[in-house]
Amino acid sequence: MNHSPAFIVRSVVVMVLTLFPALTFGTEPVSYDDPLESWNRRVFKLNDTLDHYALKPVAKTYHFVTPGPVQTLVSNFFSNLGELRNIASAGIQLKGQDALVSSGRFIINSTAGILGLIDVATPMGLDKRYSDFGLAFANWGVPSGPYLVLPLLGPSTFRSGVGRIPDAFTNPVAYHDSERDRWILDGIDLINRRAQFLDAEELILGDRYTFIRDTYLQRREYLITGQLPEDDF
Repeated sequence: MNHSPAFIVRSVVVMVLTLFPALTFGTEPVSYDDPLESWNRRVFKLNDTLDHYALKPVAKTYHFVTPGPVQTLVSNFFSNLGELRNIASAGIQLKGQDALVSSGRFIINSTAGILGLIDVATPMGLDKRYSDFGLAFANWGVPSGPYLVLPLLGPSTFRSGVGRIPDAFTNPVAYHDSERDRWILDGIDLINRRAQFLDAEELILGDRYTFIRDTYLQRREYLITGQLPEDDF
């Protein structure tokens, strides 16, 4: 992988130019259409099987043997790395205040917070302002496209799926020289994030596929509009 800054900039520019014909320069909401439900359910079943027999048991073991405060440190560390994505996404949307807040959070937590292990910024009044390129595309007017379940990656939409590409370029782990270390860091992040959802599984009612789909789309709609969607499902 070419890790040079020039390559990253070119990649983002190409992404923007590719999407430019679809832009309407106005916020495009989430689409709740699921015309690919048959395909999505097959991929969902595959992901669910892999999770049940591989990821979930490891996450449960991690959750059992790792003290809660240590899990919080791990979550804080990777959340702090995510501030770079927040900064980039807010910046290209010209959301200057959000970009400045995310920049301040990254600088403060990376220094006073010991490489992001401790969230010092939030008690100082700098609350996290999540953003990603899928949300940026939505605010540029790129259509959502139908709901899509991605192999291994899970729920998405066409728009959010494309947004994952520039999102990946903002992850500093991808630029670590050691491939072994990258795998280890990505593995720890994945297991830690999966452990955080163990208790939430008890909230799933009825059909798992439908529940997870609607929950994902409602959350994305809230992130785009800032308004809680009505539950009409």
